[in-house]
Order: sequence, then structure tokens, then C-alpha cells
Amino acid sequence: MTDPLAVFRRPPGPDGPVALGADAETLRSLEKLQRSYGNVVAVTTPNGRQAFFLNDPEDIRRILVTNHSKYIKGPGFERVKLLLGNGLIVSDGAAWRRSRTMVTPAFTRRNLHKLISMIVQCCEQKSQRWAKLAAAEEPVNITKEMADYALEVILRAIFGPDFDSKIIADGDNPFAFLSQDSSRDLKFVLRLRALRELVLSIIDERRHAGPVEHYDFLSMYMSAEDKSGEKYSDDELLNEVMTLIIAGFETSSGILNWAWYLIARHPTVDAKLFKEARQQVPDADLVNSQSIAELKYLHQVLDETMRLYPPVWLFSRHAIRDDTLADYDIPAGTDIYISPYVLQHTEQYWPDPEKFDPDRFAAPEAREKKDRRQAAHIPFSLGPRRCIGEYLAFLEMKVHLGLLLQQFQMTTTTDMQPELDIGVNLRTKEDIYLRPTLRTLNR
Repeated sequence: MTDPLAVFRRPPGPDGPVALGADAETLRSLEKLQRSYGNVVAVTTPNGRQAFFLNDPEDIRRILVTNHSKYIKGPGFERVKLLLGNGLIVSDGAAWRRSRTMVTPAFTRRNLHKLISMIVQCCEQKSQRWAKLAAAEEPVNITKEMADYALEVILRAIFGPDFDSKIIADGDNPFAFLSQDSSRDLKFVLRLRALRELVLSIIDERRHAGPVEHYDFLSMYMSAEDKSGEKYSDDELLNEVMTLIIAGFETSSGILNWAWYLIARHPTVDAKLFKEARQQVPDADLVNSQSIAELKYLHQVLDETMRLYPPVWLFSRHAIRDDTLADYDIPAGTDIYISPYVLQHTEQYWPDPEKFDPDRFAAPEAREKKDRRQAAHIPFSLGPRRCIGEYLAFLEMKVHLGLLLQQFQMTTTTDMQPELDIGVNLRTKEDIYLRPTLRTLNR
């Protein structure tokens, strides 16, 4: 009997099955496949599914941008759906388009800039805590501190004044386990689902109280309407809020964890960041959208941090219609795997890829190689499903680093490089501890 797949132009690949999942073994397998077969590889998974691994920027752009309508979310998102429900990250088709349209107004820059003063206050709390640790010559658990910071920022951004009056009114934060427990097992899922009742009670109180006068994500989500004038159901609203909580804090906390570590390891980078921050945001009262935008070297540092350690290191798509690449055919039913980590560590696109070099993103070089750089740098994905919270992530990270770098110089407590904890997100296997030193400022 003729193999129906034989009529398609297939890329090279191994004869035996290859297991693919959100784990360290998959990353090693993908790196080996790329070295052995190139940037387009055909594999068969142990359960018989046909898959392509893509590591060519033009091919990736075709899948995620040009022909995105031929694809839906691929394998691996089942776990995320179990955790978050059918929210923006995992939904497809009409459900995704409806929700994306409804929440987009909440993420305009004009709205997000209303959060700057709150973000500054969260940074000032960190400053006070770190000053005490520096005076006592004690290290900072930067992994925990960044998780706590990012979680508080996203919770305050979502719930506004309800964070103080209804979430931490008793002194404890019921969401705190999100930053303390890195596992994503069934126990974690059950604890997260239990929080839905708390969120629903806040929603109910707001509905009875009427429209709020302040800006926060919950108010925007509750008032959002689709093209027919319908609002979110309670279940849909809860799914979107829980999705925003998890995605909003995990992305920023992970990037900041790596960024502080890399800055501590590179004194010349630290010195340039300090100089820029002193020029652009010398005082917390001067932090605004314009001064944040002028932190251009800091933006380069964050771009390079995400090149080395993209927050989501692997994602997938599933072809629902036949498609083609330049030299190969993609039959409907094929799974597509894309790894920002492998792509952004490929020497073909990034010379000396393991080196931390923010100048890769400096303006002259970036302009000369703009297309190649952008295509091979996809920490927030590409196309219509590019992360909607990207600007918010940069906002809270740049405010945090712009203010705290002026006050503290961090140094590492060990010469050992952190090991990767490879799951859905790219974490450090062990918490990173840094030693803070108060800077002497000549104002």
C-alpha cells in the first residue's frame, strides 16, 4: 500500500521516533536535530504523529504570520488549558478572535501608562527591603524577589484598589503560592481553581456597585463587548483573568531574574545602565512614558536577556490545511514545533551565540541587519498571536531596573552558572542569590 505522505516533499529527519514535550530531553533532541539535519526537520513522534521542527526565520514567519490561518494551537497546550481554562493563550478560531478583540483596548499604551505610578510604588517597596539587606550585608534571593514583585504588579493591575481591600485585607495574599511554588502539577491546578471563587466574588461585588472610576484590567474586561454587544460570561471572564495573572507574572519575573543575574556578571553593562538611568529617570517622580522610552540601552539589555533565555522556549502549531514551505510540503495534520531558544542560540543568525552582548541590538547594527535580527528574535512569538502583554512586560521591567539599578549594584555570590529548569517556562533550577551594595549617588 502506498504511503500517502510519500507524495509530499518532506524534509530530512531521523528514521526512529522522537519524543517531544516541555522538558530538558526535548531541548537536547531539538538541538541535536538542528545540528544533524538543518533548520527544517521531519520527525515522527512515538504516538505516530507527523511533525516538523522549524528553525529558519523565514519559514517560521510563514507559519506564524503569512499563513497563520492554516494553523491552530498544537500539542502541549492541553496542559495549559487544564491550568487556565479556554483563555486567550489556548483558545483558537472564532473564540480566540472574539476574545482578542474584546481585550485589546485594555492593552493600549495610553491605558497601560496609567499603571506607571503603581509600578513605581512596588519598586519603592523593594528598594526599602533591599536597603535593609544591604546594610546587614545579606544577599538578595533575586528569584523570589522578582516573582513577588511581578505577581504584585499584575494583581494590582488587574484588581486595582480591590487588591488591598479584598485580596490582602487579612494580611495574607491567597495568590502568593503562585510565586512560591514552581510546580505545575494537579495540586497546583486545584489550588488555582479554588481562587476562581475569590475572583468571582470580587466580580459580583463590582457588578452590584456599578462602574468603577479607576482603570484596571478587571474593569476593562468586565465592560468589554464583542461585535454583537455581548459581554463575557462569568466562566469566560474567569478564564481570561486567571490567564492574565499567570502569564503576566511568570513572563516578567523570569526575565528579570535572568536580567539581574547577567547584569551582576557584567560590570561594564551595569555601569552603562547606571549612567543611562541617572540621566533619564534620576528620581521616581520623573518616571513617565517618555523617560521610560529613553532607556534605550536597558531595552537592549532586556532584548539580549530574552535572546539567551526566552520565557517560553518551545511552542507548537497544528496544520488544519495543506501548506508549503520553499522546498517542502506541510500536509494537513502535521504538528509544527518552534523553539525560540534554539533559534536564538543558532550561530548562523547570532555569532558567538552564548555571549551576553546587548550591543547586538544597538541602533546602527540593528538597522543594518534589521530583517534578520527581528526574524531570528521571537521571545514574544510573531503574528496575530504575538503576546498581547509585551508592552506591559517591558514597562514594568524597565521601571523596575531603571530605578533599582541606580540604588544597588549587584554582584554574584558564586561563580557557578545557574542550571536551566526546563518546563513550560525557562526557569533557573535553583534560586539565584545576589549581593546588593548601596551606591553612593552624587546628585
